[in-house]
Amino acid sequence: MSNLRPTVALTLGDPAGIGPELIAKLLSKPSTLQQANIVLIGDPWVWEAGQQTAGVKVETLAIESLQQARALDSDRPLFVAVDSVKPEDVQVGVAAASGGASVLKVLDMCLAAVSQRHIDAICFAPLNKHAMKQAGMPFEDELHYFADYLKVDGFFCEFNTLGGLWTSRISSHVPLKDVASYLSVERIKQATRLIYQSLAAAGVAQPRVAVAAFNPHGGDGGVCGREEIDIIAPAVKALNDEGLPINGPFPADTIFLKARDGQYDAIVTMYHDQGQIAIKLLGFEKGVTVQGGLPVPITTPAHGTAYDIAGSNKASVQAMENAFAIACRMGASYRAQTRG
Repeated sequence: MSNLRPTVALTLGDPAGIGPELIAKLLSKPSTLQQANIVLIGDPWVWEAGQQTAGVKVETLAIESLQQARALDSDRPLFVAVDSVKPEDVQVGVAAASGGASVLKVLDMCLAAVSQRHIDAICFAPLNKHAMKQAGMPFEDELHYFADYLKVDGFFCEFNTLGGLWTSRISSHVPLKDVASYLSVERIKQATRLIYQSLAAAGVAQPRVAVAAFNPHGGDGGVCGREEIDIIAPAVKALNDEGLPINGPFPADTIFLKARDGQYDAIVTMYHDQGQIAIKLLGFEKGVTVQGGLPVPITTPAHGTAYDIAGSNKASVQAMENAFAIACRMGASYRAQTRG
């Protein structure tokens, strides 16, 4: 195989959720194996359970560490076995500290390997934030965990994608009553630049980015709020002055119609649900989360662990496939930038 393919690490996610089943379904598809040099990291018993649930058998090549992955570019998935959780400590469909600790151990291995450029991207199956916090994660979510590990000091935020549409946001997992305090010209500029650059890294030649308003009807000229006049519009103008073709602000209840109809590749939203409701309504089982602002590509399905259907072979693999495809494209760009 070509040694220029990106080397992408896959994880099984929370062992009590649908992640192991999804990875088994993903790796059973020949088209998956053509996109990257794949290295899977996880407990052998969890991997075996995932294959049994999915009703597939995937042939892998065992290796001792992630450091070996790039040199062994293979036409079948590589597999690094770890001992992160015991079968008796996992109850399918139940969030637990044992599952969270398993996730953190595997992610730490991936982060160490990607930091040392042994791999080019990480694509992780669904995890559970509550289980990870039970296991001792001191951050509000996995993105902040990644950013701390990778020593990121610039702006970062989650991107949510659905097909050709991406969204970013100025504030994320914070109370709605606090959102207005997060709005600033600089944060909007940072979020917009970041998604523009990330789209380019994912293969979009000339990204078309729009910025959403914050207030109903875009503030109605100040009647419903002045954030558009005092903060958002000045940020868009400043970006235009830098040479970026950014448009907005547009009322949030109509901009997604334009994006749905193909006028934009990305929308910068002001808070979590402003973008998430629209994206999930358009295609909940297809969406992807990209960890934006990190030095390396990291992706995951936008849905969660789906404990209610774990172990039943009912989980759709579409979002996992989409997350992996984006990881491969961004991983190839990262590989090209860092090669040599």
